[in-house]
Amino acid sequence: MSHLQQITVLGATGSIGLSTLDVIARHPALYQVFALSGFSRLVELEALCMIYRPRYAVVPDERSARHLQSGLHAAGLATRVLFGEQGLCEVAAHPEVDAVMAAIVGAAGLKPTLAAVEAGKKVLLANKEALVMSGALFIDAVRRSGAVLLPIDSEHNAIFQCLPGDYARGLEQVGVRRILLTASGGPFRETPLAQLHEVSPEQACAHPNWSMGRKISVDSASMMNKGLELIEVCWLFNAKPAQVEVVIHPQSVIHSLVDYVDGSVLAQLGNPDMRTPISHALAWPQRIDSGVAPLDLFAIARLDFQAPDEQRFPCLRLARDAAEAGGSVPAMLNAANEVAVAAFLERRIRFPEIASIIEAVLNAEPGVAVESVEAVLAADRRARELAGQWLSRRG
Repeated sequence: MSHLQQITVLGATGSIGLSTLDVIARHPALYQVFALSGFSRLVELEALCMIYRPRYAVVPDERSARHLQSGLHAAGLATRVLFGEQGLCEVAAHPEVDAVMAAIVGAAGLKPTLAAVEAGKKVLLANKEALVMSGALFIDAVRRSGAVLLPIDSEHNAIFQCLPGDYARGLEQVGVRRILLTASGGPFRETPLAQLHEVSPEQACAHPNWSMGRKISVDSASMMNKGLELIEVCWLFNAKPAQVEVVIHPQSVIHSLVDYVDGSVLAQLGNPDMRTPISHALAWPQRIDSGVAPLDLFAIARLDFQAPDEQRFPCLRLARDAAEAGGSVPAMLNAANEVAVAAFLERRIRFPEIASIIEAVLNAEPGVAVESVEAVLAADRRARELAGQWLSRRG
């Protein structure tokens, strides 16, 4: 790192974005914020611009851009405000950018993340949906462009740290038997099944270990988050779904493990703080201080593990089936889940109906091959349409 690294943070006002900015602020001699984006928390985005003074800021629409530009101009900042998907793609692919934190939640992050990949950037991937929706296209773009793809999800970052450097040759070729993907089990791990029908959005968002946004928190409660991560593992590490085993580990201290054919099992441990994988990816292949407290094994005292119950967590089964099916199915799974989670957060459906909507959408139409981003987005739109129809029929 011989020069000041220019960093674009997509999704700056979310939990991953804020953690990224915290790590950057600890190393002013290494990193500089080039661009920040925000979607709904525009007051917070303006405050972040005042602190980090980026070259660019990106907001959803022209009206928001004018408002933010006026405020920043009045404060004497030279930050230029862009808007929309085009603005996101511009700051992701800008020639002066060294690394992009891709932390926009959901399908909205697909195109700007791909723009960063196609521009050959160092991409810190926190937006799992981009890879879930368009895995083959995404990985092909990484190979063509020479982009460096580093996973930010704590589990995928742990796997990355535990695998040999040449894992892309195939897990069997490097002596790996399986990947053990850990999951906390969320807030409903021990809730009686009969009570899941009555749980509230507030209960679903009260994660026992991690501080996350509402959508991701609900995904964790349903274990769809782990299902999407399973699909992501397959693409990131050239693995088959059968080579990935989900393990519930309530303490969230072991972030994932890799099981080798000689009987060795390598694990990455750490406190449940996203600044650890963020700092690892920012500095890779070096290491920097993240601000995370050292792990106190004596305070933890015990580590527990159990197999996931697919009756309790049907979303995990649906995601594994989607990983096996491939093609347009993962994109449809993701889109249906986004619609279902939004409906649950709006109190339009009960918690178990999240899985019901997703299964109905996947059963409505067979998956097809996808050979372009347009085909991926078409599958996404169709799944949202089908999910909307399910909600309409329910009333």
